[in-house]
This record gives sequence, C-alpha cells and structure tokens, in this order.
Amino acid sequence: MFELFLPMLERLGIIVTVAFIITRFRFLRELIDQKTLDSRQQYMAIAFFGVFGIIGTYTGITYDTSSFDFGRWTYTLVESEALANSRVIGIVAAGLFGGYRIGIGAGIIAGVHRFSLGGFTGAACGISAVVAGVIAGYFHKKGKPLKLKTAFFVGALAETLQMGIILLISDPFARAWVLVQEIGLPMVAANGVGSALFLLIIRNVLHEEEKVGALQAQKALRLAESTVSHLRKGLTKDSAEKACQIIFKEVQVSAISMTDKERILAHVGQADDHHKAGEPIQTDATREVIHTGERIVVRHEDIHCQHPSCPLGAAVIVPLKKRQEVVGTLKFYVTTPKEISNVLLELIQGLSSLLSQQLELADAEKAQELAREAEVKALQAQVNPHFLFNSLNVIVSLTRTEPDKARSLLIALSRFFRQNLGATTKTWTTLKEELKHVKAYLLIEETRFVDRLHVDYDVDESALSARIAPLTLQPLVENSIKHGIKDQEVEAQIIISIQQVGGHVEILVKDNGAGIDGDRLKTLGEQSVESSVGTGFGLFNVNKRLEHMHGEGSKLQIKSNKGQGTDIAFSIPFYEKETLS
Repeated sequence: MFELFLPMLERLGIIVTVAFIITRFRFLRELIDQKTLDSRQQYMAIAFFGVFGIIGTYTGITYDTSSFDFGRWTYTLVESEALANSRVIGIVAAGLFGGYRIGIGAGIIAGVHRFSLGGFTGAACGISAVVAGVIAGYFHKKGKPLKLKTAFFVGALAETLQMGIILLISDPFARAWVLVQEIGLPMVAANGVGSALFLLIIRNVLHEEEKVGALQAQKALRLAESTVSHLRKGLTKDSAEKACQIIFKEVQVSAISMTDKERILAHVGQADDHHKAGEPIQTDATREVIHTGERIVVRHEDIHCQHPSCPLGAAVIVPLKKRQEVVGTLKFYVTTPKEISNVLLELIQGLSSLLSQQLELADAEKAQELAREAEVKALQAQVNPHFLFNSLNVIVSLTRTEPDKARSLLIALSRFFRQNLGATTKTWTTLKEELKHVKAYLLIEETRFVDRLHVDYDVDESALSARIAPLTLQPLVENSIKHGIKDQEVEAQIIISIQQVGGHVEILVKDNGAGIDGDRLKTLGEQSVESSVGTGFGLFNVNKRLEHMHGEGSKLQIKSNKGQGTDIAFSIPFYEKETLS
C-alpha cells in the first residue's frame, strides 16, 4: 500500500502542472469567471473537464492483481489489471465549478474512456466517474466561493465511493478486495489533496486577475488625470491629439486614434502616414459604435484600410459619451488579434468611461462660464435707471454754473458705463481697473450728495495687480449707498480698504449707515430675498462669483449692527506675477 504513495504523488504533480498550464489560457479563465454559462460554453466546459479526466486516467499507475506488480503508463489493460489514477480530479472540478450538468457530462466522457481501456474494474470505474460528477454537482454553490476543505472532502468522497462500487460490481470479488486494500487509501488521499490543489490554483489565477485589474484601474485613473487638462476644453482636434499622445505612451498598443461623429480627430502611432487627422471616418464598425454606443473588436479586414502594407491587424473601438449620447470614439490598434487580452479590454473600457466623464465636465465648465457671464449681465441690468437719470440731471444743472465739473462728471459717467459694457467680454480684470470703476461711480454720487458723502481710500498700491472678477467691488459700494447711507441726515462716510496680507489681498467696504437687522443679515449674500428695501440679488451674485472663481475662502464676510453701519469684507489670492487670461 505505502509503495503506491510516492508514484501517486508523482502523477498528481503532473496533473497539477497540467492544470496550472491550462489556467494560463484566456478561455479557461473566462469560463471559470462566468456566473451563468450559455449552451455553447457548457458544452466546451464538459469537453474540457472530460479531457482533463482522460489525462488523469492516462497518467495512472497499473496494478496487476495476479502478480501484485505496479506498472508504468498504459493504454490498454488485461483482465487482471486495474488503474490507480487521478481521473476524479477533473470530474470533481467540473461539478464544483459548473454544477450537475457539467459534472455529469465530464464524468460520462472520462467514464466511457476508462471503460474502453478494459480490465476487470472497467465497468465499475466508468460508473463511478459519473457518480463523482453527481456528487460534485451537489456541492456546487452558484455565486459562492468554494472552500479548500470542501474540494478535499468531495475528491476523497468520490474516490471512496469508487472503491465501494468496485467491490459491488467487479468480479471476482476476491480480486476486487485485494485491489481496494492495496490502492484504496492512497487514491482517496491523493485525489482529495489533488482536488484541493486544483481549487487553490484556480484561486491564485482569479486573485492574479484581480491584482492585474486593480493595476489597470490605477493606470486608467492616472491616464484620466493626465488628460483632464486637455479634454476639459472639449473634444477638439488639439485636445484629442494631446490625449492620444499621453495614452499611447502608457498603453502597449500599435496606435491610438480618436474621432468625433464624422471625422478622425487624431491618430498617434503606427500607420500615421496614411491614417491622418481630418479625414472622414472610414469603417462601418466605427459608425456602428457611434450608433449603438457599444464596444466592438474588429480584425484587419474590418478596418477598411486601403494602404497595402498597413501594419494594423485589429482594433478595439469604444464610444465616448456625454450625457449618454455618443459624441465620438476611441480606438486602440494592435498588430494581431492575439494582443487583445482581457486585461487590455478592461483598461480600454475603463478609459472610455473616465474620458467620457471628462467631456461631460468640460460641458459643465462651459455652462458654468456662461452662467458667470449671465450673472455679470444680471448685475449690469441692475444699474438703476434712476442712477442714470439723476446723474444726467446733476450734469445738466452744472453745465451753466460749473461747466468744468459737469465735463468731469460726463467723463466719469462715460467711463462707468464703458467699464460695465466691457465686463461682458472679460473673465478677469485687475483691482486697479475695478478701483477706477468705483471712483468713477463715487465721483457722480459724491456730487449728488452735495458734500454729505465722504469717501476715504486706504489702498496698498502693490496689491492692485491682483486678478478679480469684473463688477465685484462696485456693487458692494453701491449697496452701501443705496441701503446704508442714502437717507442719512448726518455726514455719510464710506471707507474702501485694499491691503496685501501675505499671499492674499484683503478688501473692505465700510460705511457708517443704518446697518442691517439680524434676520436679514443671516441670508444676505447667500440668497436673494424679496423685501421692501431690496432683493439682495447684487450681493448674492457677487458672493457666488467670488466662490466660483476664487474658492470658498473668498466668500463675503458681512458684519453689521442696526444703526452702527456695515462692514463687507472678502479676500482673494495674490500671486507675485499676476497675468490676465
């Protein structure tokens, strides 16, 4: 009995090695990973595991019950011979992974083959092969991970039942009894261990797939981060070219291409001498991806390249979408279809999703930019017609008595409205320009108030190059006049302070007006509120634009007490070399 252990372990090593090699093939890895197999896949699985069982039979050790000798590999058996083998491993694996149908199917293939070899145990071994498939199918748990101890138990149990069937069916019984005593225990132990080892190999393969998938996900995220600065400008020829160049350096393919719905936007890599940007889309496969929004893998003949020596032998085409609508495609070219692995397909699919999200973000940023422009126009629309009429009335009244002053006010009014109109075409301006705008506005207001309004400027000249959104400062000053000091009988005062503090510029508009009651102060700048004294829409717009363009830390800080004036402050980042975009 014990002299059989070493040869059985030797044969077991061969089976395990074969199993490990087979799991390197994409077919088996796809098969094992499938939760639900279609009919074709089931037949392929039955054939595969059936052949695996046949290999286990051929690698068995012959045992002659007459001479009590163990032999080597054999292809036929005489009446007195039997086999100590590892056939059960393939059948048990079939049932555990695929259930009854695949387990029994593999058992029939391996069992019929064993029966054809002959020997006095041929019929018993053939039947026990099918029984092993039934037992393994019983322990199949769909969607649940298999445990090593379960595989060991099923393998050992199937082999134990085979020993029992040999004793029941094989004739003569005495010969069967001698055989079971000699090979029973080694085969039970070896096949139990072999089934567990096979499961362990499969686990390692799946774990390896998960690790590779995680690495590909990291690569996809890294590529998406690298391309975001380009694709956030939209799907254009320039952004597509730069994105394709970045992806091509990281992904091991022959070429990368990107299209919109009609034309090739970029092609980087092999065949760029005849696959050129600007040309119309040539392949029906690309049009199909645009139409269906589904990934397609094509061969050389489907690429429709007319160049006789084109090196591109296959391609993966994936859609680029914005809000579920296909706006273009991303193509990965390789030399042969064999280069298209599961890992590459997962990477391509992940990139397609991430790049599509970037294109959606590009649209969102454009919409945000339009919203900012709309806010500026809304601020312009708020220029009170009474301000214009009152200003013109003041100028008319001064034309006779103080013509020079009237001329200065006309220039200030012209400058004020020119600044308002120019704000619609600019995203940024400088604090210097903003302060000019405020001074033009205040020159008119000071004249209207006839010495009742006094403005103090505390300005750090070095801070005036800081960038700021147009029409940010003037609405704050206007708010102080309209709601703070307009009806004030005593001398009204406004202080405008601009100071550089470290890496920021701190800006303050302070008045000594009527102040703001507590309930209104809570919502001012955060939302527009209808009331008898105004809507707060100007402060709301300014606050939101500061938040959008400079960040959360630049929002308005409003302090006020009823009858004690109001302070409106905010800060913006300041860089040594400010430039306007």
